[in-house]
Amino acid sequence: MTHVIAVPPTLDSDAFDQMIASAAESGDARLLFDGRHLRFADPYGMVGLLALGQHFTRDGVKPILHFPQSPEVGSYFTRMGFVAAADAAFEMVDAPRPRANDGSSVLLPITVIDTHEDVHGVIEALNEHRISTLLSEQLGYSRADAIAFSMLLSEVSQNIIEHAGAPGWVGIQTYRRWRRIDKRVVVIAVMDLGTGFRGSLEREHSSRFGDRWGDATALEAAFIHGVTRFRDPGRGQGLKQIRKKVGRWGGKIAIRSGTARISDVPDWDDSPPMATELADFPGSQILIVLPAKAPAPPAEPAARTAARPGPVRR
Repeated sequence: MTHVIAVPPTLDSDAFDQMIASAAESGDARLLFDGRHLRFADPYGMVGLLALGQHFTRDGVKPILHFPQSPEVGSYFTRMGFVAAADAAFEMVDAPRPRANDGSSVLLPITVIDTHEDVHGVIEALNEHRISTLLSEQLGYSRADAIAFSMLLSEVSQNIIEHAGAPGWVGIQTYRRWRRIDKRVVVIAVMDLGTGFRGSLEREHSSRFGDRWGDATALEAAFIHGVTRFRDPGRGQGLKQIRKKVGRWGGKIAIRSGTARISDVPDWDDSPPMATELADFPGSQILIVLPAKAPAPPAEPAARTAARPGPVRR
């Protein structure tokens, strides 16, 4: 028996929530993700789909994934490293083949994070010169911001190793426009299928909150109040620093864990600061969006923008 999940035309954080809810209704059925009509995906949507595939592999039987029919979207998935990563999570149908220079326009292809060496590899892939060029020429940031961006990326990737207790993924890409932002943006996705915030903090802090303890309370404790699982003062403050940096740049950070999601919401976004009673999903899923300091330049020719995001339903 197979349970079909229609991948929305735009694969992003909203679509991820929809697919989790649909998968939760599948019982023991094998999942088939129908992505034939997919038109665009950001790193969060791609990594989220990988997480779904890995989580819902049952008794060694992988879910099935039908790839997009659009050649442009298929090429985009290949450039982002999704096709290579998906082999471990899905039985693939109509998977696009890699082409020469497929990764040339990608800031950081989807990368598995399993060891400290993987984190170092991510930072080396985004060497300081490349980060500096991106932030200064495309986003209007300073050299100091470029260094801070590198540190931010290291911190969010390192969190997978230190807190998740399971492998994870990171992916980064720039877009000329994103949702309602008429500016170039950097979209960062970091996910894992580990213990999540509730599991990480439960031993040290659950008794303080009593009946209030749950996914939302754990996220609020870590995100707002800087609570960590470490007893030593000063340890585990990476999230606090990440949130501070993203806020200073006018960006958005949202963290989903278990049945809840908490966000720092900038004025260009209308997401709720806290969402609860979501369909349960293990681990932690982090979305960071950093906007440029100037409006987007004129649109590129249509032939080069086929896989760019269009209007997104809210």
